[in-house]
Amino acid sequence: MAAPSEAGERRPFGRRLLTDPARLFQHNAWDNVEWSEEQEASAKSKVQENSSQLLPQEKQEEYEMNAKKYWDDFYKIHENGFFKDRHWLFTEFPELAPNRNSSQNGDSLHEFSNIEESNNEGLGRCEDGHCSLETRTESQLNLTESLPGGRIEELAAQKDSELSQSGGDYPGSAASYRILEVGCGAGNTVFPILQTNNDPGLFVYCCDFSTTAVDLVQNNAEYDTSRCFAFVHDLCNDQSPFPMPEESLDIVILIFVLSAILPEKMQCIVTRLSRLLKPGGMILLRDYGRYDLAQLRFKKGQCLSDNFYVRGDGTRVYFFTQDELDHLFTTAGLEKIQNLVDRRLQVNRGKQMTMYRVWIQCKYCKPTAPQP
Repeated sequence: MAAPSEAGERRPFGRRLLTDPARLFQHNAWDNVEWSEEQEASAKSKVQENSSQLLPQEKQEEYEMNAKKYWDDFYKIHENGFFKDRHWLFTEFPELAPNRNSSQNGDSLHEFSNIEESNNEGLGRCEDGHCSLETRTESQLNLTESLPGGRIEELAAQKDSELSQSGGDYPGSAASYRILEVGCGAGNTVFPILQTNNDPGLFVYCCDFSTTAVDLVQNNAEYDTSRCFAFVHDLCNDQSPFPMPEESLDIVILIFVLSAILPEKMQCIVTRLSRLLKPGGMILLRDYGRYDLAQLRFKKGQCLSDNFYVRGDGTRVYFFTQDELDHLFTTAGLEKIQNLVDRRLQVNRGKQMTMYRVWIQCKYCKPTAPQP
């Protein structure tokens, strides 16, 4: 394992030991650690072992058929308390805050994201690819029965806007900078963008497979329909319409989303999303990398196919390589700007645990001129 760099050094994916005195006793974290040959061989061996027994085909079809229900249940249980707001995005993805001065960026991505991960791990158990929180009481889960009076009309207007795009009048049509987050969950990326980016021309779209997740976004006090539009969308259904026309978006965000999709459907989804980008627009991705701790913790009988697993709550997750993601994006006609692996070591001294996380971060751009 590589030694950490000096505490004050800050660079993308640089090795840095977090030295906040309030957290040092419980958690240390290093970024971009180097794995030994023995460690990589051990990880491969664990994956071979936990993928040696695949779920029967009928069970796999059942998980695919009920995917929406499993994600709805996830958000009903955890509401918006599972993930922390991702303010670190502006360090790694400054495209999300184009008017933000570099001096405003604050601490590095890794300090924010390590705190986020540590908080989640400390609140519950980290297993099957999720860091779980305690289940909320039944009275806290009745989200759809306590919607504001105008929600029915809002949903009707939303559907109309999705179905009538040819006239050029659609949510955010007057905006000069448009961002779409796919798989928005409870809004932990969307709301930091709205809070941080003061550009009057900004409009943020966000969608999720889960109706419960979109309800959480729409009922958040920060939700502003003049700057944001949240809608339910099934990425796997290529007939499911988007509320904006093709070549209208500057940014598409995919944060731990593509990994939840059936692998054979990923290419169609990436290609369809690429058509929404303006020339020069970008897809920004951060997702699970091969041999992440979550992959190594799966047991026999949870594997669906190579590097694709089902968690105990019925949600699914894939673990990528850089080459796989590069192939998906370049096949969709996009050009590579960034494709990096972040191997991170987190140490919980209180629990005497070491956790090796592996994430991949990508930026791919739509060419400004037609490709030959």
